[in-house]
Amino acid sequence: MHIGIRFSAVLAMALASAGAGAATAPATLRVDIQHSGDARTEHFALERVVVEPLPWPGNPARPIDDSNRGVNRFDVVDAATGKVLYSRGYSTVFGEWQTTQQAHTQQRSFQESLRFPMPDAPVQLRIHARRPDQGFAPVWSVDVDPAALDVERVVPAAPARPLAIHRRGEPADKVDLLILGDGYAADELDKFEADARRLTAHLFTVSPFKERADDFNVWALTVPVPVSGVSRPSTGTHRASALGLRYDIFGSERYALTLDNRAWRELAQHAPYDVVQILFNSPTYGGGGIFGQYSTAAASSDWADYLFVHEFGHHFAGLADEYYTSPVAYAAGATRPEPWEPNVTALADPAQLKWRHLASPVTPLPTPWPKADFESFQRDNQARRARLRAEGRPEAEMSALFAAEQAHVEQLFAGQPHRHAIGAFEGANYQATGYYRPQMQCLMFSRSEAFCRVCHDAVEAIIDLYSRPAPGAPAP
Repeated sequence: MHIGIRFSAVLAMALASAGAGAATAPATLRVDIQHSGDARTEHFALERVVVEPLPWPGNPARPIDDSNRGVNRFDVVDAATGKVLYSRGYSTVFGEWQTTQQAHTQQRSFQESLRFPMPDAPVQLRIHARRPDQGFAPVWSVDVDPAALDVERVVPAAPARPLAIHRRGEPADKVDLLILGDGYAADELDKFEADARRLTAHLFTVSPFKERADDFNVWALTVPVPVSGVSRPSTGTHRASALGLRYDIFGSERYALTLDNRAWRELAQHAPYDVVQILFNSPTYGGGGIFGQYSTAAASSDWADYLFVHEFGHHFAGLADEYYTSPVAYAAGATRPEPWEPNVTALADPAQLKWRHLASPVTPLPTPWPKADFESFQRDNQARRARLRAEGRPEAEMSALFAAEQAHVEQLFAGQPHRHAIGAFEGANYQATGYYRPQMQCLMFSRSEAFCRVCHDAVEAIIDLYSRPAPGAPAP
């Protein structure tokens, strides 16, 4: 099927069903804002308020987010009563940029959007920021009147039609994952569909997605670009983009994001979605993920399966990176505050380990592991990786390096006394010291195939936030 070119009767029925099943659902309101500042300051400004074409797809039984995740949280508050009607935690591209060296010398502005069910009366939209003690403090608010004259209500024509590739129920009852495509030319739309189907199938082989596949709908949507591929400025490659996606974000050659929030939101609004994964048409290793915003993965990379799930872990569940030997754009702070992410800790008090309910009382904290041997190997391995990129070597050589690296790590960890223990293993969150991960091995630590138990449970908690069992079915 050519997505956006031909529209099947099956898909027409699926979208009609989505609309009919949500007949009593409110409309979807989107507030577009500008988030700006530098390393020390931040500012917010209202850009516009938009009524999206489709009804609200979210779970009406869980309007309040109790997961306590994200750098920010927004609340929708009834202006007359002060009651919180809706809330969600999230992180931002601005928040990541704010930790880079560039943020110490200049100011930048980034686009963001906040979506929520259309209220019946005026509301106040409040944004909160994470404090060092891990609580939240209010930083900005704006009054939103859904009946205001400047609310944009024009229903734009859909530039393409979404494909329902994994449909298990009404949007209000399921996690609606929307896969957007970028870098696919007009003659590659079948490839996009195949990539989306292949990677969706892989996602549902990884626990806990495997066991909870019936709690998801997955949609796919793209529009063609003039020339196949996406921009990679570090190699002089520049391509016109549907969504603004490119490599080299914040100077990291493998970090691929879009900074054009308007572009991808304008396309995404034509499908039901709670979460968004952007597949981009490239064989070069890369991707990224922002909690509550979107994630990306290079669809034609030899490591696409891993990239898809790892980056989705960031976006969907707010999981932190547990690796620390690969170069990143972020500048480390002088202190080690306790992270909000569920899978890393500063271990200020071992007796209060955040995942202590899963750890054995006989497991030592910190937990021994072959850290020195791992770091010695990685120093040489990362140097080889840098040389491959500097010399512009074929991507197959980089893939072979990754495969050899993973084989070495598995061999190094095999037979270790705490190989499968849940404890506190030093080295995580891009730092060799001061931060700890729950298990020796995890999909968030290396290119392995499974989440650790802590990440598994953290993912499942967000599945519960966005889905609900069918009437008469037991809760998961």
